[in-house]
Amino acid sequence: MTEHISSVETIDVRFPTSRHRDGSDAMNPFPDYSAAYVMLRTSTDAEGHGLVFTVGRGTEIEVAAVRSLASMVVGQPVEELLRDPGALARRLVGDSQIRWLGPEKGVVHMAAGGIVNAVWDLAARRAGKPLWKLLADFTPEQLVAQVDFRYLRDALTQDEALDLLRTASAGRAEREQRLLADGYPAYTTTPGWLGYDDEKLARLCKEAVADGYDLIKLKVGANLADDVRRMAIARAAVGPNTRIAVDANQVWGVPDAIGWMGELADFNPYWIEEPTSPDDILGHAAVRRALAPIKVATGEHVHNAVMFKQLLQAGAVDVVQIDACRVGGVNENIAILLLAAKFSVPVCPHAGGVGLCELVQHLAMFDFVAVSGSLDGRAIEYVDHLHEHFTDPVRIKGGRYLAPTAPGMSAQIHAEALTAFHFPDGPQWSAVTEA
Repeated sequence: MTEHISSVETIDVRFPTSRHRDGSDAMNPFPDYSAAYVMLRTSTDAEGHGLVFTVGRGTEIEVAAVRSLASMVVGQPVEELLRDPGALARRLVGDSQIRWLGPEKGVVHMAAGGIVNAVWDLAARRAGKPLWKLLADFTPEQLVAQVDFRYLRDALTQDEALDLLRTASAGRAEREQRLLADGYPAYTTTPGWLGYDDEKLARLCKEAVADGYDLIKLKVGANLADDVRRMAIARAAVGPNTRIAVDANQVWGVPDAIGWMGELADFNPYWIEEPTSPDDILGHAAVRRALAPIKVATGEHVHNAVMFKQLLQAGAVDVVQIDACRVGGVNENIAILLLAAKFSVPVCPHAGGVGLCELVQHLAMFDFVAVSGSLDGRAIEYVDHLHEHFTDPVRIKGGRYLAPTAPGMSAQIHAEALTAFHFPDGPQWSAVTEA
């Protein structure tokens, strides 16, 4: 009998990070890093793993969305899925009934991405390669075939994408060896959560520099006087040469963003991340014009490749921040990487959440080896939370991500953690309810 997908299981798993204000920012003061965790199983007991990142309440909605899409995957021949994951991505995103709930944004789009990522995890496991290596070994023609260009051709055609990838092919082997030897630059948000007190901020900033990071990020936007004080503390702790990025997590309107950042300009912020609504393309462009040379970065809440296209066309961003779990999975992120390369804008992935470091490192490393061919102005976000729950956790050395070598997308969570943090009846949650 032909091997097929026998089941799609999804689990509501939540980690109580709000108890220590880990992950806190102006928009999310008490987040519980969570996920709709996705497991594909085949008729031969092979597995693929993915997840959709959330911050607590509402995870059950994401779980329901994954379940609503599962029937489109169960029963599908595995060989066919792994030969062309792009076909599945287009089918999930393009379903006429599900599409009405998007289209290509929000809960259902992220659910599709979780399933698509699980298929890619299965493909990489089957090939015996980490995902970044699997993608980097594809031919330019194979990669372009994975991208839906329907809404992108006014900015990037298939031929232009092929030219970009063929140009990058020349140095692939050398860059792969460089990646394996030296790793990929990281920046850290660990010191900068808004709920940390001043002593903890200063201590963690100093530790970050000692650990080899030359870029740290602070959350801002709740109170201007507090932000001025915290920026002064951070700048004193890291000195004049370490870059400090700031992140407002969408809390401002456009005039507020411009005025507030003017008050922080003396501390030489490297970028302002999510200065306003992620949907406001022209607002980002206005902020960028007003605040130059402070860079504008965004992406973790940008719904799809079309919005990234418009941000790039409008000259609205200096830094593209892809997210492994926000858009429709690996395929759409390939499209976004190609768009960023076309417009010569560096990509610094967002990874402030459970599993995001593990997943997005593969996309950034693939970009370096096979797409942009560059590390200039690039770094992957790193936070030091919850990696112990993954079977293939990220490895950081000297402020750099070490390239994963295990097959897959590094998405698998230990069974013990899934049991302990299952919401609402896992031991980590039922104990709180009983108390």
